[in-house]
Amino acid sequence: MNVLVINCGSSSLKYQLINMQNEEVLGKGLVERIGIEGSKLTHEAAGKKIVIEDPMKDHKDALKHVLSALVDKDHGAVADMSEISAVGHRVVHGGEKFASSVVITPEVMDAIKECSDLAPLHNPANIMGIDACKEILPNVPHVAVFDTAFHQTMPKDSYLYGLPYELYEKHGIRKYGFHGTSHKYVSDRAAAILGKDIKDLKIITCHLGNGASIAAVEFGKSVDTSMGLTPLEGSIMGTRCGDIDPAIVKFIMDKENLNAAQVDSLLNKQSGILGMSCISSDFRDVENAANEGNELAQVALSAFAKRVKKYIGSYMAEMGGVDAIVFTAGLGENSISMREDICEGLDGLGIVIDKEKNNVRGKETVVSTDDSKVKILVIPTNEELVIARDTAELAK
Repeated sequence: MNVLVINCGSSSLKYQLINMQNEEVLGKGLVERIGIEGSKLTHEAAGKKIVIEDPMKDHKDALKHVLSALVDKDHGAVADMSEISAVGHRVVHGGEKFASSVVITPEVMDAIKECSDLAPLHNPANIMGIDACKEILPNVPHVAVFDTAFHQTMPKDSYLYGLPYELYEKHGIRKYGFHGTSHKYVSDRAAAILGKDIKDLKIITCHLGNGASIAAVEFGKSVDTSMGLTPLEGSIMGTRCGDIDPAIVKFIMDKENLNAAQVDSLLNKQSGILGMSCISSDFRDVENAANEGNELAQVALSAFAKRVKKYIGSYMAEMGGVDAIVFTAGLGENSISMREDICEGLDGLGIVIDKEKNNVRGKETVVSTDDSKVKILVIPTNEELVIARDTAELAK
């Protein structure tokens, strides 16, 4: 069975075609600038990489280009579309309606649309992708895999805010958490690498990229996570502020004469590492500036590391200890210095990083010292594979 995995943004579409017999990636790519000038498809398959620049007015148009590339005689991955058995769709927010992946039906689509209020930047784009795929590939099963589903195991005292309970009942205001497929994948891999049953392990997973979240995974289940009602809460991120005093929102509105939407945009798109460093949202740019002595860059990176360290400490307290800490995603997998900064000073908690082993990028490995009580691992995430596995299971 070959499963096509689709991850749609508002103007982008990422995809992978995976052979589920051996989990080999047959083809993958990215469409950028959908609906705006300069649409481009970058496609890799059969050892070749091509770039197609062609106007793509909407997601359906983009998907036609993707499928055409996948069956191309020269650079395709399969002979024809009949070799695509099912399609798995990443859906960011499933609210409380979905604690696991589901085959997409009209009722499921209605429920995903109802969750759009909770993820206005993401769910509408996911819906556009699903609609386009179902129109072009109407005779194969389509499966929705939710970012929020893994965190539905959180207990009530983890997901409720200190707000009037009626707001939760009326509007569903609670912590949902995100990056669920990534946290699930790397916690499962950590157990496999350590040769332990995940039901015997307490793991803290650090998904650190431009978007960042930390999760406490106890005996295979998420019991707490840093992101909340939206992906704005939690650690400082590339352009998102993360945790702040809620009173700051009104203070900024009054002092800067901004409305709610403008402050929301400021907190989501102009804050975080970008806002603090005044340089970039790309951690590599900020690290380079810090190495050249830029004080604001140094402070921004130090604040990021401190915030992640606080989450690690709080989750250790919450779970009564931890057996393993996992670093994943772009920054977690590739920044040697950030992993060291986060683990610095945690020796007293049994967390000791081995600087020689830690000199690694994007490779699955253990980077703690041999006598560290808590194992520290680097595990490249693979959200597409989780989506493909769930899709294959439901499409049987």
